[in-house]
Amino acid sequence: MYFYQGVYTLVALISHFAVKPSETAAKQHKFAVLIAARNEQAVIGELIKSIKNQNYPRKLIDVFVVADNCTDATATVARNAGAIVYERFNTDLKGKGYALNYMIHRIEEEYGERGYEGFFVFDADNVLDENYVAEMNKKFDKGYKVLTSYRNSKNYAQNWITAGYALWFLHEAKYLNNPRMILKTSCAISGTGFLLHRDIIKRNGGWVHYLLTEDIEFSISEVIKGEVIGYCGTAMLYDEQPSTFEQSWHQRLRWAKGFYQVFGRYGAKLFKGLAVNKSNAFSCYDMLMNIMPALLISITSIVMNVIFAFIGLQSNILGPYILESALSAIMATATIYYIVLFSIGLLTTLTEWNNIYCSASKKLFYLFTFPFFIFTYLPISIVALFKKVEWRPIAHNCVVSVDDVRQSAEAAALSKQAEVSFQRQWTNLK
Repeated sequence: MYFYQGVYTLVALISHFAVKPSETAAKQHKFAVLIAARNEQAVIGELIKSIKNQNYPRKLIDVFVVADNCTDATATVARNAGAIVYERFNTDLKGKGYALNYMIHRIEEEYGERGYEGFFVFDADNVLDENYVAEMNKKFDKGYKVLTSYRNSKNYAQNWITAGYALWFLHEAKYLNNPRMILKTSCAISGTGFLLHRDIIKRNGGWVHYLLTEDIEFSISEVIKGEVIGYCGTAMLYDEQPSTFEQSWHQRLRWAKGFYQVFGRYGAKLFKGLAVNKSNAFSCYDMLMNIMPALLISITSIVMNVIFAFIGLQSNILGPYILESALSAIMATATIYYIVLFSIGLLTTLTEWNNIYCSASKKLFYLFTFPFFIFTYLPISIVALFKKVEWRPIAHNCVVSVDDVRQSAEAAALSKQAEVSFQRQWTNLK
């Protein structure tokens, strides 16, 4: 089912070592930035600052924030940073999708005459590389109406959980969206850091996606309509990852439930697209693999082998053979998954080494914990099948700029060099 992603990997590797032609844009387009924030007073100022510091004409970028059901000073901080702020209070319609739709309609009513050609969407905890908008503008100028970007991490080095998230998002950018772009098939939006053409907003009547994973719902909906989502690997943003297992559990539980919801609503249409949309059939298949609960097949396999292991314990004649076979199958499955996931992490770490901002020792250490991070999706996927899940905010408190992220890595490298130097001197002294 996922063999084609191996082809993606080869395409990405060939591209990694190829000379990339420089791109230019014929026009600098006018953009609005949309930020839906709930109790994000700690981090939203740094995001707006990074937008204001773009290597792009300030007069062509307006920043809009919807302070959605906030009980803190998010609105005040955003205004002081230079954003146009709306405050929304609606405890019945909660979630990013509703907040985005509210903001889009308010902008259309009050600032429609400014003629925004595209709308960026960011989360409040993001910060942008100074060339982010300029790089996205180059792809936008080529005619892409939906674009996603390179998602890096603000807190990769914090612990094995933040590193697990970050390494997966780097893999997603480099080895999924990047080869999709090269092969001219459709990419997929991943949470934050994307750009929509005004025609998409008008055609859809605003933002009309309200499932628990509104980003993947939007991606699937657009692919079904025949839209090709583009990717800009030179536009980098830095995202904060949850650092505690409790936060991570709740977030990924929402994601797992959201993927089930999207599959339930759009799965049949994607299957139909395989046969009907000849020019878009592969994109439909690719997106189907993205949302199909294939992990449940693996879980079912493991559960069945556990059942047979228990049966083996009850039988005196065939029991030893059944038990040995079942346990061997379980161990083989776990080992193969670990090797595959470790290989994914290793390849991503090696090719994205310079974009991972932490010490070399941590980069290598988190390779071994990455498979275990992905393994924790197994119980999450099972619980999501039966549990009612609602959107809930994730607390963000990693207040750093892009320079802070880069300097922390440089400091770690210098610290390591100093440690090695000291050890050599101490050895010589002895």
